[in-house]
Amino acid sequence: MDTSTSAVTAAVHDGSAVLARRGVLDVRAHAELLTPLVRDVLAEAGAAPSDVTHVVGGRGPGPFTGLRVGLVTAETFAFAVGATSGGWGSLDAMAHGLWLTGDAPGRFVVATDARRKEVYWAVFAAGPGGVVREAGPGVERPADLPADVRELPCAGRGPGLYPGMFGPAVGPLDVDAGALADAAARHLSAGGALPPPRPDYLRRPDAVPQAAVKSVTAADGRRGRR
Repeated sequence: MDTSTSAVTAAVHDGSAVLARRGVLDVRAHAELLTPLVRDVLAEAGAAPSDVTHVVGGRGPGPFTGLRVGLVTAETFAFAVGATSGGWGSLDAMAHGLWLTGDAPGRFVVATDARRKEVYWAVFAAGPGGVVREAGPGVERPADLPADVRELPCAGRGPGLYPGMFGPAVGPLDVDAGALADAAARHLSAGGALPPPRPDYLRRPDAVPQAAVKSVTAADGRRGRR
């Protein structure tokens, strides 16, 4: 499951193929939409919650609130059914989804909306066996990215949000949980272990505890009286 982009998405994978996938575009209702989507994909796959052995949540990068919804739901579900929980990079999942189509360029960038006139980005190289991340993830204003990165073919919403700042648009606009599940399943089949389900925020939170705000304000006031 993933809630790091505009899509709220869930999928079921049986280790060989995606059995069911669902997604809804909504940047404001992650918490309300995700659990019903999980229920629906399990029903479509003919699976019970107790059949699940691994639960993988998209680690982002992504906005704080949306990203937390997916990872907390993934960990809670895994704990409830006794499954192994793990995380997977959301930009990596989008790159893998592009590779699965067979149309991935040799090198490309994935750029998603980070708000504040910035993008989350990472550069990937595609080969016969999959994709490898070469740079990132990072968060930058598009104009501040290296010129060679901005010239690459670009998956994600970057080209649509910032016309002329990226190379030709390719691949998915948002994360597809089916691609995320497939990437994680291939990794497990090759003997790898899932990374921990820790979010990649790439930014400090805007929210500051009230006590800390008062402390900073008081300190600024004392400096002003000197």
